[in-house]
Amino acid sequence: MKAKAKKRLKLLQQNSWHIKLKGYQIYHNYIREHEGLDGKTPAEACGITIEGKNKWKTLIQNASKNNDG
Repeated sequence: MKAKAKKRLKLLQQNSWHIKLKGYQIYHNYIREHEGLDGKTPAEACGITIEGKNKWKTLIQNASKNNDG
């Protein structure tokens, strides 16, 4: 049983980089303001705006609304 649990844990740890990378990609494109874009995010430069003080929360709420339907 321990060997099976260790194998699963190792697999989860190996795949966790993908989740972290996706989170950074979202941060970079939707939350982080860029000096080269006059203080806008890449999303804002493309006409996509995220309203509210907590942009992470807004993104999560919008994503969950889109997945319900």
